[in-house]
Parts: sequence; structure tokens; C-alpha cells
Amino acid sequence: MAETTHTWRFFRAGGFDQVKLETGADLLNLDQLDQKLWVALACPASGLEFDRQTLALIDSDKDGRVRAPELIAALKWAGARLKNPDDLVKGGDSLPLAAINDATPEGKTLLSSARTLLANLGKRDATAISAADTADVAKIFAQTVFNGDGAIVVDSAADDATKAVIQDIIATVGSVPDRSGKPGVDLAKVEAFFTELAAFDAWVKKSEADAATILPLAAGTAAAVAAVKAVKVKVDDYFGRCRLAAFDPRALAALNREEKDFLAVATKDLSITATEVASFPLAQVAAGKALPLLNGANPAWSAALATLRTAAVKPLLGELSELTEADWATLTGKLGAFECWQASKAGAAVEKLGLERVRAILAGNPKAGLLALIAQDTAEEANANAIAQVNQLVRFVRDLYRLTTNFVNFEDFYDGTEPAIFQAGTLFLDQRSCTLCLTVEDAGRHASMAGLAGTYIAYVDCVRKGSGEKLSIMAAFTDGDSDNLMVGRNGIFYDRKGRDWDATITKIIDNPISIRQAFWSPYKKLVRLIEEQVAKRAAAADAEANSKLVTAATAAANADKVKPAEPKKVDVGTVAAMGVAFGALGTAFATIAGYVSGLLKLPFWQVCLALVGLLFLVSGPSMLIAWLKLRKRNLGPILDANGWAVNAKARVNVPFGTSLTGVAKLPPGAQSAVADKFAETPPAWPKFLALLVALCFVYSFANHFQLAPVLSSEGKVIIPRFDENAQAEAKKAAAAKVAADEAAKKAAEAAPAK
Repeated sequence: MAETTHTWRFFRAGGFDQVKLETGADLLNLDQLDQKLWVALACPASGLEFDRQTLALIDSDKDGRVRAPELIAALKWAGARLKNPDDLVKGGDSLPLAAINDATPEGKTLLSSARTLLANLGKRDATAISAADTADVAKIFAQTVFNGDGAIVVDSAADDATKAVIQDIIATVGSVPDRSGKPGVDLAKVEAFFTELAAFDAWVKKSEADAATILPLAAGTAAAVAAVKAVKVKVDDYFGRCRLAAFDPRALAALNREEKDFLAVATKDLSITATEVASFPLAQVAAGKALPLLNGANPAWSAALATLRTAAVKPLLGELSELTEADWATLTGKLGAFECWQASKAGAAVEKLGLERVRAILAGNPKAGLLALIAQDTAEEANANAIAQVNQLVRFVRDLYRLTTNFVNFEDFYDGTEPAIFQAGTLFLDQRSCTLCLTVEDAGRHASMAGLAGTYIAYVDCVRKGSGEKLSIMAAFTDGDSDNLMVGRNGIFYDRKGRDWDATITKIIDNPISIRQAFWSPYKKLVRLIEEQVAKRAAAADAEANSKLVTAATAAANADKVKPAEPKKVDVGTVAAMGVAFGALGTAFATIAGYVSGLLKLPFWQVCLALVGLLFLVSGPSMLIAWLKLRKRNLGPILDANGWAVNAKARVNVPFGTSLTGVAKLPPGAQSAVADKFAETPPAWPKFLALLVALCFVYSFANHFQLAPVLSSEGKVIIPRFDENAQAEAKKAAAAKVAADEAAKKAAEAAPAK
């Protein structure tokens, strides 16, 4: 890390200090900023709401991730090519040509290329170049034939002969994509083509030099060899069977296939090429028997044997109607040289051009002209690369500052004026809008890390039924409650392009959303438990009642057949158990009554405070747990699960969380003109009871501290605490009570023990 010479400014958000990036100098000196102060050290090069081509240009090692050194290198590269690095902070979709630093050789070349590019697009007088102008490299080079990529196209050649050769190269050994978007050929393709030409010509010349041996039938030799190959396996099999029959006549029946094999075939409809007999021998096997080529041959092979006789046997051996094993050996021997020559074929890629075209190209020697065209194209490499760098500079000026404010710091995320690049859109569900939504590829894998964030997360599958597009996201719920959030709930997701998707919750990571929800959580759980138990008991009672009805009906139907049941005797054990149960219940009720009686001895206002304290005693643990989790709620694990390397505890506290999840509320000034005619009328007694309790609490509190007005013996309304006579009477009454208590105590001590 270089020694820091730049003065940095910081702001605090998310519970930690973040560097403030305000000038081009801040960006160019990021290599001096300790990376422990960076919010992130790496991010994925895909799945973000950010231009993918820009990310690909920054990702110099093409590993699919943008890392801190790559971001620094991109900023340095862009800053060196601008007169004022503050242009990186200003951004914008277009770059003024005057902003390019033409004081350096790189800048001069880049400026010249920018003007050339604009001229190719018909904007020769333009003073600025935009990202739209550089977006399509193929469009930029569409009108160029020499563009520095080392590939030439058909239009690169000036004469028809050379154009024809380029077309032949593309047709035989393939093409490479030219920057213009057209198919072209490079040095490797040209070399491969002429190597194939020479090899094919040499291979053909070998047959021409020994035509009598290699091509005994001249042009018909290939057909003869093909006819021999078509039946070679079956012919060799036939003569092998004949030799075996000569060795031992006992094998003859088996060699000709057994009768049952023919019976299985005979039951079917046969054709002359029936596949059922194709596996049988070519002809009836006998010791020393020749192979019939016309009559007596296996019908499945008769056509192939006829072709063998016409294409090979007749031209080489004469008019034969059958073939001995010696004839077969002679025939294959005469064609063996051709097969060896055919197996050594070279230059097969250009064979389709025909021998005449191959030798015409070799005679014309166009290779030198093609190499000259490739050299001419390569000479334009520097200018063409500079055009690509124009595209890179325009994109960097437009996008780099935004990336740094979502990488080095999270200013976009915490400022809230513009969504961060990892925020995919907004989910509307359960009368809430969630803006902390990220795209995910695998919800299960993401959840294993995101669960550490302490955030209530819903994984949602999104689909656009019109186009069939699918998307998986996670949404953080940071305000409201989770009572109506469950797997299967449906909502609408709007992506950053404003497109709407049908959204369905598929998985939930349950964490506290608010302390308010945690306070009521134990009571809601108790209510749910009671409801479940009541439902179970009701179902059990219903089942029992149905069973009793069935039993009673059965008993009534068979009353005359059933003996009267003997009266059951009282089980002593049951009586004892019931006594124990009633005793336990009595003890419990006595204990509760003791607590209640003690509580009722207190003034009413203290009873109210005691009940409030009891509520907080019950809700306290869940509220404490919720407070601890909400205090630790962290964005880091959510992003890390998506491939980021978050370097800070990016907390999402309660106030900030409420800004990420909007809860439905009526807009200011809204009026409800029509009452709900189907609304249930709320009972008045809860409000009356609450008012009564409040009045009693106030009166009890005031009375306890002698602040309640009373009627004096003289008929005046006084407040005892501020009336001297009332205070004196109160003191006398207190002294009298103390004396009475003391007397009662002494009397109790003096009384004889019973």
C-alpha cells in the first residue's frame, strides 16, 4: 500500500465510516486508500443492474468478478486519457472530444480514432461521442475492409480471382469472424488451405504415377472397391464355413442353420430383402463349393452380389457366374493397392473443389497476394484498437463513478436517492413495497449464508407468462409484521426496467421485523395455541359424538339380542386418583387466590401498574431477542451469498429499515367519502371499559397521594394534601392506627398459646 498523500473525507452510514468520493482526484488516488476502509473488495460481473459490457471491460482477467485492483486500474486508465479527471465524476452518456487528453500519444491516437469512428457513422461534424455511437462494434467496422484484426473478407480483394480463392478457403477450411461482422480468413486459415491443396495434389499424383496398380479400373476402381467392401464380411464368412465343412462334414448341418431357424422365418411375410435371413450364410455351404453370384444366393444379399459381379468381378476376372475362394483372393488382391492409397488420403478438406480447381489455384499461386492483404489489414491494428478504446473510454466516463459509489462505498444504497446496483427492483406484497430485492440463482445456497444477516427474507419466484421469462429474487421485509407472510403468497415484482412479474413466495427465513411485533408475539402464539387446541378438542368431541351415535344406533337395533350390562363397580384406585387431582387443583386455586387477594390489597393504580409490568415480563424476552437481532441486522451476508466480498458491517438499523420497506398508508389529504356498508359494528364496551379503567387509575393515583378533591366536614370541596386541617386529621388518624396496631400486637403476644 502506497503512503497516503491525498486528503480524504468520510461520512458515516450503516454504523461505519465510508469514504466520500467527490472529485476526480479522489477516484485516481483510490490506490492510496487503505482497502480495509473499502466497503467491498469484489463483486460479480453479472446479475447487477449495471452495464454488462462495462463490467466485462473492467474484468481484465475474465474470471467473472470485478476486484479492487481491476477497478483501480480502470480508473487510472480512464484518468490518464482525460484532460480533467473530474469528468469521471460528472459522467454522462456522451464524451466531448475536447475532453480527451491529446497531449499524450495514446490520447492523440484515441482522439483520431474517435473522429474516424464518427465519420464512419456519418457524424463528421459531431463534437461529442456517445455510448450509443460505440455500442455496436460491428456497426462501426461495417464499412471497413481493413480493420486491424488480421482477418480479410471477400471485399478486401480487388480482383475476382482472389475473391474466388477467399470464398474457396471459407468453404473448405472455415472462416473467422471479422470485426465487420462478415466471415473472413486469417493467416492460419490461409496456411491451412494451401497445405491441404498441396497434400491433396501430391496424393493424387501418387495414384497417377502407379495407375496400373492403384487404379486397375481407372475411374471405376472406387466403385469396384465399394462393391467389395459391401459384401466382404459375408463372403469371408461363407468361405470360412466351407473350409470348416471340408474339415469335418458333421458340422455341415449347423453351418447351414438348423431347420427351426427357417421355420421361425417362414411364419412371416417375406420380402426379397427380408432382414430375418440377412444373418444367414450367403449361399448353401458345402466343402469346396464356389459362391454363386446369380442363382442360389441368399435373397437378402442378391442385389449386393449382383453389384459385385458387375462393378468388380466382370471387369477384373471376366464373365463369372460364381466365385471360388481363389477368385476372391485374386479380386481383393488387385484392389488392395487402391485401398491402401485411399487410406493414406491427404487434403480431404479441399477434395470437394475438384482436382481441376485445386491444380488451377496451385498454378496461379494466389497465396502471396492473400498474405499481402492480411499484412495490410494487420497494419491497421493500432487504429482499430484505438477505436475499441474509444468505446471503453466512453463507457468508463459514463459508468465508473457509479460503480465506485456502489463498491468503495455504499453511498447509493444509504443515500436512497438512487437504487444501488445490486437492487433488482421492488416487490409489492401484503400491502408493503420492498426495495431491498436481489436476484438469486439458487435460493437454497443463498439462504445458507443470507440467514446470518438477521433479516426477515422471502425468496420469490417471478414469471412473465406472456413471454415465459423466469426470475428468482430475495426480498427483505424490514417493516410491519410477518403475520400474513407465508409460502404461497402472491404479489407483483417490478424490475428496474419497469416490467411487472407475477411473484410467489417459495421460501422464508424468519427473523424479527420490529420490536412492536416482538411485544405481541407471545400473546399471538398463545391465541394460536388456544385456537389449535380448541379446534382439536372440537374435532375429537365431534368424532366421539359420531361414534356414540353409531354405537347407540347399533345397540338399539340389537336390543333384543344383547344382555343387559352389569353395573360397574367403583374402582378404588380411580377414587384415589380423583382425590389427588382435586387436591392439586385446590392447592393451585388457593395459591392463585392468595396472589389475587394480595394484589387486590394494593391501590387500584398499583394493580394497573402491576398488570402492565406483568405484560412486559411476558413480552420482555422476545423483545430483548428482537432488539439484539435488529441491532445486528447486516447487509453483508446477503451480498456475500450473491458473490460479493463485503468488507464492512453494513448494518440495516430500524430507522433505515423502515425506508427499505414501505407500509401502506393513505396519502396526505385523502378523504374516505363512503363508509363500508358491510363493516362489522364494533362493540362499545371495550372503549367504555378502557375509559373506566383510565378514570379509576387517575382517581386511585390522586386519592393515594391525597390529590383527589373531597368534601370536608364544613361542606367545602378541598384537596387534602394542600389543606392544613385535613393534614392534621390525617396525621391523627395515622397515629391512632399505629397505636391500634401496637396494642393488637401486644395483646396477641400476651394471649396464652393454644
